[in-house]
Amino acid sequence: MAIDPVCKMEVEEAKAAATSEYQGKKYYFCAVGCKKAFDQDPEKYLAKR
Repeated sequence: MAIDPVCKMEVEEAKAAATSEYQGKKYYFCAVGCKKAFDQDPEKYLAKR
């Protein structure tokens, strides 16, 4: 399981609604809206880790 970096939901990689790659790492999202938010400002969401 992966954690959606935007909403913090658990996401099963094989069933993710969307994915993005950033700095060589793949991120999984529960919804396309979360992916869009992440793609606009990845550092905003990664800084909260």
